[in-house]
Amino acid sequence: MPRFALDDASMQLLIGYLRELSAHPAPGALTDILQFATVVTPDADPVKRDAMLEVLNHFFGNKNAYYRGADPPLKSERRIHFRVLRRWQLHVWELKGAPETWREQLEHDLRLEPVFAVISGVGGRAWEPVHEFCEHQEIPCLMPNVDLPVVDEKAFYPVYFSRGVLLEADVMAQRLGIAASLAAPRAPAREIVEIFRPDDIGAAAAHALAADLAPNVTQVTLKELKTRSPAGELARLVREAKSADALVLWLRPADLKALPEHATLPATVLVSGLMGGLEQAPLPSSWRATTRLTYPFALPSQRMIAMNYPLGWFRIQQIAVTDERTQTNTYLACSILAEAASTMLDNFVPDYLVERVEVELSHRIINGYYPRLGLAPGQRFASKGAYLVRFSEPTGTRIVADGDWVVP
Repeated sequence: MPRFALDDASMQLLIGYLRELSAHPAPGALTDILQFATVVTPDADPVKRDAMLEVLNHFFGNKNAYYRGADPPLKSERRIHFRVLRRWQLHVWELKGAPETWREQLEHDLRLEPVFAVISGVGGRAWEPVHEFCEHQEIPCLMPNVDLPVVDEKAFYPVYFSRGVLLEADVMAQRLGIAASLAAPRAPAREIVEIFRPDDIGAAAAHALAADLAPNVTQVTLKELKTRSPAGELARLVREAKSADALVLWLRPADLKALPEHATLPATVLVSGLMGGLEQAPLPSSWRATTRLTYPFALPSQRMIAMNYPLGWFRIQQIAVTDERTQTNTYLACSILAEAASTMLDNFVPDYLVERVEVELSHRIINGYYPRLGLAPGQRFASKGAYLVRFSEPTGTRIVADGDWVVP
């Protein structure tokens, strides 16, 4: 048992914190049931939504299949085998309308269905109203499927897998910044061109990268792709960027497929792996030797064994794999929640759940797509790095790392 030498000021802070803790069960944590919610935003991909919900429903169903009713309240780990088993109930909060109306909808849902925590979830471009709601209501919001999360390290209750496209922007900035620092002192000013759609998450990532590059690069040109039949516009934008030092693409697979097959490319081409489809990115064959993709996961060969766990569970549950990453992350989020909750005895306090998640993450060795996960006080993104990868062949999906794992 650790012992700490606390001065009077620290002791007063500790006493004040303990007095704030409730002696009553938290909302959503009843004697025989734990209430959870998952949030779906209206701009979420319907395929991801259905994939996530199927995993959640099967996981909760399995959890409740072993429910045996209330046992005597647990006061000590000596009686761990007598622990109270609570049923888990899932509420699906599907939001509608514009993001500025989501907060009111969430508060309405919470009044009708008080929950102990929000588990997983799926969003598109906007997640900030959900993030702010969870922080304001002091509800743990654990590992949603969002590629543009809210970066707010002062927040306590929302916990994410990674910073998504914002992490990719930092990895790209580090690669481009190193190239700028190696350039000759009297070399011409470097130019970086970024192409993105203004109504997608790549817009925020493109502006973040431009801000990161400001100290090292004189000119960053932001090009918006607006047409729905983009082949002609992409050909023009790529042609205009041929003299740049680097071209960065924040585009979805449908747009990557429309890139011109024969084009004069800058020496460096970087593509968002998260947006482009990772190793499934449909780049033209003539682009593959030059292009590097950001890849914020373990490489396919590295995660093969770890993926046996979720994929095997999907087979047993007869779940069709329609979106492997979303389904794996949802399964992983549920597993982390189950492990954290199982160590809480009968102390179901939201703050304690977040602290248990921090602890449990550091012990895990099976992390699905991720090589490692870890949290500490003040950290709310469990995976902190990425690879830059390249295709090893003109066709196919085999990729190789172009350098080490980067933690910017």
